[in-house]
Amino acid sequence: MSLALMALSVVVPATAGAHGYTNNPNSRAQFCKLGTAKNCGPIQWEPQSVEGPKGFPARGPADGSICSGGLGQFAQLDDPRGGSWPTTKLTSGASRTFSWWLTAPHATTSFKYFITRNGWNSTAKLTRAALDPSPFITVNNGGARPPNAVSHSGTVPGGKSGRHLILAVWDIADTGNAFYQCIDVNF
Repeated sequence: MSLALMALSVVVPATAGAHGYTNNPNSRAQFCKLGTAKNCGPIQWEPQSVEGPKGFPARGPADGSICSGGLGQFAQLDDPRGGSWPTTKLTSGASRTFSWWLTAPHATTSFKYFITRNGWNSTAKLTRAALDPSPFITVNNGGARPPNAVSHSGTVPGGKSGRHLILAVWDIADTGNAFYQCIDVNF
C-alpha cells in the first residue's frame, strides 16, 4: 500500500453503509428519483444518500440545510421552490402509514417524524423554528436492523390545514449519522 493511500485511509472516516428514503408518502428525494420533480441535481440518482449528523433537533444539519442533510451536493432539496414541490394529500388528525425503502439497512436507534407549525412559511428554507418542537411519531428500534421495507403508523396532528412539510429522520445506532427526508403534504 502506498503512503498516500495509507494517509487517505486515516483521514476519511468510515460510513455506516446504511441508506434509505421515504417512498410513501413520497419525499422530495423520491419525487426527484421518479422525475416528477425536475432540476434536482444528483439526488435523482441517490435519493437514499441524504445523510447528516444525528441528534435532531438539538444537533444535525444547520437550519436552511435540513432537507439536504447539510450536504451541498443535494442543496436542491433545501430550495422551497416557491412552495411548489409536489404534495401528498393528508387528513389532519387521521392515522397515516409512513414507509421507507432502505437500500442498505443498518442498526437503528429510532425513526422520528416532525411536522411544520401552523403559519410556517412554505416559501422559506426549513428551520427548526418552523417545526413543531416534538416529533408526532417516534419509533424506537433499540439498535435492531430493520428490513429493507419498513413502515410506521401514527396519527397526523389535528388542526393542520393547507401546505405543510414533514421531516422524517432515521437515526443510525452505531454511527454519528442519521438520514433526513422532507415530505411535502397538503391538508
